[in-house]
Amino acid sequence: MKHYIGIAGTHAKGSTNTKLINFIQKHLAGKAEVELVDVTNWPVFHKTENFALPAGVKEVADKIAAADGVIIATPEYDHSIPASLMNGLAWLSYGIHPFDNKPVMITGASYGALGTSRAQAHIRRILDAPEIHARTLSSSDFMVSRSLGAFDDEGNLTDAALVKRFDALFAEFEVLVEVVATLAEASRVAEADAEKLAHEG
Repeated sequence: MKHYIGIAGTHAKGSTNTKLINFIQKHLAGKAEVELVDVTNWPVFHKTENFALPAGVKEVADKIAAADGVIIATPEYDHSIPASLMNGLAWLSYGIHPFDNKPVMITGASYGALGTSRAQAHIRRILDAPEIHARTLSSSDFMVSRSLGAFDDEGNLTDAALVKRFDALFAEFEVLVEVVATLAEASRVAEADAEKLAHEG
């Protein structure tokens, strides 16, 4: 069973993105393990001497590096992602590279009718930055619009069609995870062969 890291872009009280990532964790139980981490409570990013990191950053980075992939649920603030999520990603790419070639599934919930399309487009660009270099599927964003009324009292999404869409997108994401893992293994084998030939030569 695959192991994923789940990140909510905000942990504000009543956050529907926290509800969304909790739903994903519960919904995927038995299919995949989703471990939730918080990246929104670190100090404001600033360059430090010798790339020193705030407490907790290295622990989260190690979990991301060891995971098969990452699932992020982001709100949309002013057509972008929250400052807290951007701040977390900045620390997670400062002298460390846990997202390098890591498959990331982008999801989000918004009070409005347009969902989180602009925020998801923005975070896709951030994840594509050389310092992060994550892997995402194009045109595969999962969005929950009018999110205040999207969950029942147990935290489940009430729209069956929306749940079906999530399942389809997650199936695509798992294909990406397998492809990335296969390519990484092929790269390791090629590097080992090249090193062996170098020694023999």
